[in-house]
Amino acid sequence: MSLFEDLKLNVEQGKKEAVLALVAQALDQGHSAQQILQQGLIAAMDIVGAKMEQEEMFIPEVLRAAKTMEAGLEILKPLLGVGDMQVSGKVVMGTVKGDLHDIGKNLVAMLLSSAGFEVIDLGINVAPAVFAQKAEATGADFLGMSALLTTTMPMMAATIEELEKAGLRGRVRVLIGGAPVTQAYADQIGADGYASDAGAAIKVAKELGAVKA
Repeated sequence: MSLFEDLKLNVEQGKKEAVLALVAQALDQGHSAQQILQQGLIAAMDIVGAKMEQEEMFIPEVLRAAKTMEAGLEILKPLLGVGDMQVSGKVVMGTVKGDLHDIGKNLVAMLLSSAGFEVIDLGINVAPAVFAQKAEATGADFLGMSALLTTTMPMMAATIEELEKAGLRGRVRVLIGGAPVTQAYADQIGADGYASDAGAAIKVAKELGAVKA
């Protein structure tokens, strides 16, 4: 097994000490921080996201893998130049107004960050106008919304209306998810993407980013 394959496997399995040792070993062998980040850490989280989508990995395992990846990244950060992170896009995200649930949203935020996205997490109970204001202020490429209650889903449509009023709708891609949310609802309100879980969210965000690029 190659060094990078070993690194990916240990990130996936959440073996923090092994990952720290392998990152140090890769650096000692002359691999660049950028190469280790892309071919080891981020590549591992791509696998984790896909396995979660296929229900081959579950939330506790995914969280452990993400935290392990972040530990490895801490070693690399001082060695990465400003342009080395290859940010996939800037995402403003939060749970919609009236909804206080954040476990799924937090997991999506963690996986997006691990996949190279810059994440601005607005937390819970976020009003439509606040979503639009933050998207404009930060120059966001994406806006992600979560709802766990059927009664709060209309806030997603209201947020898209706020984006339209602000003249942002053509620039900001909207991704929605949450237990009661469906692809049909995403189509109904004009969202650009829908994800059934955190693993799917990463895949959809990357696809939307590729289309935009």
